[in-house]
Amino acid sequence: MTTEPLLTEAGTGRPVLLLHGGGGPATVAPLAGHLAGSAHVLTPVHPGWDGTERPAALLRVADLADAYLDLLRRRGLRDVLVVGSSLGGWIGAEMALRDGPGGEDGGATVTGLVLIDAVGIGVDGEPLADVFALDARGLAEHSWHDPDRHFVDPATLPPAELARRRGNADTMRALAGDPYMHDPGLRERLRDVRVPVLVLWGESDRVATPGYGAAYARAFADARFVTVSGAGHLPHLERPEVVFAHLDAVLAG
Repeated sequence: MTTEPLLTEAGTGRPVLLLHGGGGPATVAPLAGHLAGSAHVLTPVHPGWDGTERPAALLRVADLADAYLDLLRRRGLRDVLVVGSSLGGWIGAEMALRDGPGGEDGGATVTGLVLIDAVGIGVDGEPLADVFALDARGLAEHSWHDPDRHFVDPATLPPAELARRRGNADTMRALAGDPYMHDPGLRERLRDVRVPVLVLWGESDRVATPGYGAAYARAFADARFVTVSGAGHLPHLERPEVVFAHLDAVLAG
């Protein structure tokens, strides 16, 4: 991928690459604001999201992982903590696999990984919800602990916002629609990741269940699985104080 992603940077300290999910960069904005108080936070907009260009060579999630590793290396960044939400967690897992000892290119750029309700693997008995088949109400019911509080009727949204959401969904479908939201071989390969991993999961997530999250954590050689009560697929938005505390502990440790 040759197109440079749109990137926001803030704060000083350990580099943190913050990777958003299918909803776009606004879904991780509170995380970026908090982390910038103690870290150097880089928050890209994935190419093809929020009206940005998606290069023709960007065909799968692994291509994004390669592009972000290249970005970090060109900037000379080391000891990077990668934090990824949903689809962003999948990108982060692919990055750690490619970068760490025993991975595909033996680098040492990524030294920590936090997955927040990530997708990307297949787990028997814990199927991922087909978000493309859900209407707005169904998506809210699957995504939030308190869907009535967070549901937004699409009929109330301006045309530009509806177009942004459609464009994001189209890009996500192109990169991760077939096979749906996972790489069939990724789960087995994650054993080669040698950096510490924190897997945070909303207890009420029905897009990717806590059982799916626990299986994700078990796939790594060194991972902790922590559930967040009163939260669904985006625990950093429903229970930010809990997620912030866990991230602060990772940065301090």
